[in-house]
Amino acid sequence: MSPDDILEFWYTEPASKHWFNSTPELDDLIRSRYQSLWQQAKAGGLDDWMQTPEGCLALVIILDQFPLNMFRCLPESFATEQQAVAVARHALEQGFDKQIPKQKIAFLYMPFMHSESLDDQDRCVALFEGVGLEDNLKFARHHREIVRRFGRFPHRNVILGRQSTEEELRWLESDEAFRG
Repeated sequence: MSPDDILEFWYTEPASKHWFNSTPELDDLIRSRYQSLWQQAKAGGLDDWMQTPEGCLALVIILDQFPLNMFRCLPESFATEQQAVAVARHALEQGFDKQIPKQKIAFLYMPFMHSESLDDQDRCVALFEGVGLEDNLKFARHHREIVRRFGRFPHRNVILGRQSTEEELRWLESDEAFRG
């Protein structure tokens, strides 16, 4: 498996059609095809992919996006989130984001949006502002406001076995809640 294989899968149908609205069938497909590759990446076995822009992007997709599909509503869906942030940081430090086409760059920045660190959230907003991806920017701002308000994503509390505060519970029951 190569970075190009991952990018070809992610940026074509059926995956591209369901990026933000997956189906059980796509989740099953990603799990059956890529769970062992995700485990390899989790163990550091794909770190050599970080030498190229395409490799970083593919590794971020494996570490950040695939677990959300493979482990929907399970703690493992967030298990490699910080590894994805580290790969994205590395890519930015190398200037790799300048070498990735604008129509693909959002997924390199996405780990910052998924992070529960306010610094990462601020960085995410700045990155999307910088490339002018308005739809992504809207969601980046929304995610940042959740982390700014609560210091975390309350919709993850049940999945991660965390105790919700009264304020978080009220928010989760409201129309403004993000449920992931």
